[in-house]
Amino acid sequence: MAAPAPTAVASGAEEVVVAVTPALLDDGLADLRWLLHDALRAGARTLVVDVARLPQLTSPLLATLLGAHRVCRARGGAVVLRGAGRRTRDVLTRTGLWRVLQVQPARRRSG
Repeated sequence: MAAPAPTAVASGAEEVVVAVTPALLDDGLADLRWLLHDALRAGARTLVVDVARLPQLTSPLLATLLGAHRVCRARGGAVVLRGAGRRTRDVLTRTGLWRVLQVQPARRRSG
């Protein structure tokens, strides 16, 4: 199986965008953890995690994002969930994580 195409991480980038797709998570969270690790090692303060293609967030995925959040917060940044759908927002509300992770709702398609 071919490795997923990672988001390019520029050294010293203040903000890094990581698109999370079901294919990226097919073999578990290891690939995503490495992408986040590489971005944080390169010095990112803010991680924008695009979750628009995911139907929902699992507990292990949330735990991974919280680990990244701790590093970003120590640097004065944050983890931002981009494209969060209704299910994702509901989970964040029920768990209280809406106070921890920043959320950008899914954009409505025009047309």
